[in-house]
Amino acid sequence: MASVDDCRLLDIRTVFDHRGTIAIVENEIDIGFEIKRVYWTFDIPSQAVRAGHAHRSLQQLYVAVSGSFEVQLDDGVRQSSVRLYRPDQGLLLVPGIWREISHFSSNACLLVMASALYDEADYIREHRDFLAENAALR
Repeated sequence: MASVDDCRLLDIRTVFDHRGTIAIVENEIDIGFEIKRVYWTFDIPSQAVRAGHAHRSLQQLYVAVSGSFEVQLDDGVRQSSVRLYRPDQGLLLVPGIWREISHFSSNACLLVMASALYDEADYIREHRDFLAENAALR
């Protein structure tokens, strides 16, 4: 069973020079999965709450490519919160973790790299269903 401790911050490889910095994430080299889908969320109202779901098998890497936001994590027993604000750092999310994203800065852009294509069946959209599935696994 997944724990909030299984989600961790990763330093993203960067190349610095006088013209600017490049951040690099490569399949199965920098993260433990093949990237099958990439998407980003932007123009988010500061009071909005995004996500509000868990995944059964999907792995993701969240990166604040601009601005900042807070990711609340819940494994059904413990909760944790991580603030993302650096484009050279990402939050690796494992399956079985409920997540909510909030406290967006005015220029926030969340980049997500995912281990699979979109599959509605992989989502747990109600927190009570998430808790029930986790309890059944214990």
